[in-house]
Formats: sequence, structure tokens, C-alpha cells
Amino acid sequence: MLSRIAEIKKYGQKIWLDNISREFLASGDLQRMIEEDGVAGVTSNPAIFFKAISTDSRYQEQLAELKKEDLTPLQRYERIAVVDIKQACQIMAGVYADSNGEDGYVSLEVSPDLCHDAEGTVKSALELWSAVNEPNLMIKVPATAAGVVAFEQLVERGLNVNITLLFNLAQVNAIWDAYIRGLEARAAQGLPVDKIKTVASFFLSRVDSAVDAKLPAELQGKTAIALSRCAYLDYLKIFHGERFAALKAKGAKPQYLLWASTGTKNKAYSDVLYIEELIGKETINTVPDATLDCFRDHGIAAERLTNGIEDAPKTLEQVEAAGINVHDLGEQLQKDGLQQFVDAFDKLLELVK
Repeated sequence: MLSRIAEIKKYGQKIWLDNISREFLASGDLQRMIEEDGVAGVTSNPAIFFKAISTDSRYQEQLAELKKEDLTPLQRYERIAVVDIKQACQIMAGVYADSNGEDGYVSLEVSPDLCHDAEGTVKSALELWSAVNEPNLMIKVPATAAGVVAFEQLVERGLNVNITLLFNLAQVNAIWDAYIRGLEARAAQGLPVDKIKTVASFFLSRVDSAVDAKLPAELQGKTAIALSRCAYLDYLKIFHGERFAALKAKGAKPQYLLWASTGTKNKAYSDVLYIEELIGKETINTVPDATLDCFRDHGIAAERLTNGIEDAPKTLEQVEAAGINVHDLGEQLQKDGLQQFVDAFDKLLELVK
């Protein structure tokens, strides 16, 4: 029987799961979520792998074997992660094939220690791509200035990329520019552009958590959704406009917005706020298990992304008038997010050293 989550697909949005562990993959739960919930992708990050490795005994045998080899903690972690990501890619292979490469992706992040090193990011991405060796792998890269440079090069080389930690409109538009440049460079070499899938991960709940205390009651809980709707307006202009038309004619896929950080942090808000309000065509939402459970229980699937979308810029103007510089906020939140990733990665490497 299909769940409430599966109904979201009717409105043109795909749901990805923001979680992975060896126990979860072995249990058949991911396959069940594909069949019952219509889950169409998986994302991972250092914090997710830390939790998995520290709580799931299935990792201990491999870790013990790896400790016999002369490897760095990073190499040990990557060997472990590659096993899980490859298995998840194989479980998702049917979704990938049935959708002709539109869905079924699994994201693996490059080391956040490389976030300001474009050359190092490209090198690491290519190594991970080769190690996993599955067509539905997606390499996750943070959207720093160096990350944007690396992203463009990876697109030109034909890799699937999840560009992450986007918090403002300037950041996401810079990514779309880089995506189009990378595709154009690839097409100019006579190389195919129709197999490349990329997503732009736009973060939500962290935005509201950062600003709500400084806003009047009527604006609280509205900044992230207004930002997301404005980003979607920009997406429509770019990918349904003249600029992308020539690439589209060659089979290039638009770079969808992927809503991230969609678990509600403020208990005063609906626990499915960042799912329900952002259901719409040509988008993805990656959701943690707990939030998926909430939606499965009482979420309502309906197209809401474009509801009042024309008012979204006005909402941001009101937020600005209340003393919040939305652009600067996004820059700071990206720095904070990077630090959280680095801290989680350090803990992860400590765990496997």
C-alpha cells in the first residue's frame, strides 16, 4: 500500500532520504521505502556516517581489517563509506533505470577539509567516483567559492554532483551559472550532456532558526520558505528560458533545487512545515527519517510551492526592513554549516583512526 509520502510524486516532487547505515541497507528498509513511499534518492553526510559507524556493529569487522593496513583515518573512512554508498546505489539502480536517469541517486560528500581547495576537491571527487563506480552516484560538494570552481570542472568531466550548503539567492545563482558553463564547455568538445544529473541543495530550517528571534511574530517561520520560493522563481527563469534552451535541445537536465535541512527545529511549528509548504514540480526534498515518519502519519500532499509565490519577494523585503540582511545571513550560515561539517568529519576520523 502506498503511503502519504508516495502521493507527493503526483505533484512533480521527488522525496530523498537523508540517512544511511549498513544495518538499514541490510534490513531491506530502503527497498521498502522505495516501494511504499516512492523514495527516489539518498543523501549522506559526515554526521550521518558518524552515527552509523558508532552505533552499528556491522562496521567493526571491516574496521578491524582496515586497521591492519597502513592507511590514514581518511582512507579508512572512505573505504567504509564506499561500501555503503555502492550498496545503496545498487538498491537504487532500478529507480535509476526506470526513470531514465532522472531519479535513483545516492550522494557521497568529499572531505569538508577540502572546501576551500578547488583542485583537491576535483581530485577527491574523481577518486570517489572511480571507487564507487556506479552511474547513479552523486558527489556532494559544498558551495564555497572553491566549490563552485570545482563543480564547474566536475560537470565538464561528466560527473553527477550535489552542490550543498546554499543559503541565499546569490549562492544558488552562482551555482546555476557554473552548471551551464560546465555543460557548455563539455558540449563544445562534442561530449554528451544528457547523462549528467546535478542538484542544488538549499537549506531551510537553519535560516528560520537564525532569524526568528529577531523578527516580529507575523514574520517568524516565513523567511526560509520565502527564500525558497524566490529561488524557485529564479530556477524557472533560467531553466525554462532562452539561456538553457540550446543545452536542453541536446538533452541536458535542468539543475533542480533540493530542499535540505527540512526537519523542523522550532517545536512551535508544524513538524512537516518544510515538506508541505514546498511541494512543487521539478524539485526534490531530502528528509530525515523522523520527519518522514511525521509526514507518513499526518502530512498532506498538495502543490503549495507556488501558493503566494508572487508575494515571496515582498516577504523578504519585510524581513530586511526588520533589520535582517538576508544575503549576509546566507554567507554566515554557509560558514557555520561548513564548520559543522568539519567538526563532524573530525569526530568521524577520530572514530576510525
